Amino acid sequence: MIKLENIQKVFRTEEVETVALNNISLEVNDGEFVAIMGPSGCGKSTLLNILGLLDNPTDGIYRLDGKEVGKLKESQRTKVRKGQIGFIFQSFNLIDELNVEENVELPLTYLGIPKQERRQRVEEVLRRMSISHRAHHFPQQLSGGQQQRVAIARAVVMNPKLILADEPTGNLDSKNGLEVMQLLTELNQEGTTIVMVTHSERDASHAQRIIKLFDGQVVPDVLL
Repeated sequence: MIKLENIQKVFRTEEVETVALNNISLEVNDGEFVAIMGPSGCGKSTLLNILGLLDNPTDGIYRLDGKEVGKLKESQRTKVRKGQIGFIFQSFNLIDELNVEENVELPLTYLGIPKQERRQRVEEVLRRMSISHRAHHFPQQLSGGQQQRVAIARAVVMNPKLILADEPTGNLDSKNGLEVMQLLTELNQEGTTIVMVTHSERDASHAQRIIKLFDGQVVPDVLL
């Protein structure tokens, strides 16, 4: 599914050069659930941005489903991203002006899915996420746990091969956080590949494998 070879990411200004990722090589198999952990500033979010084609590496090779995608132009990255990758963020990233149904439907609209099919898929995923009763409410009318359920629904409604989750329980209490992790575990058990950035050992325990970063490099557990 994912193969990174010697990935480097360097941010440069006129006076400063910052190495965010240094020679990262790793693989994530189809259907795997992987957690990425490490201290703040270690490169976790930078790595997730590259995996999600929100940014390109400075150097190295990124293959997604066997295709080199690390050097694609923005328009090409956008096409791959919309068709294959679902995103879940700590801050939910819902659009306040759209209700629940409209937020979830949005990625299908971008893909040009016919309206009748869009509505059917939205209804199905809202029912699965136990949020159908809030379909016509707006984000500000929902609790944090409900907003994250909507965010997950939006991520999975297009049946992506890969879900990237950035601190998905970071703004939730323990009960809602556990429910979100159970939803992600169910999706993984059905075959969806998930890569999650987290600070939480509890959340990471749901993953099949943990990758630890320190100073932009993959390190053994013993070094952390």
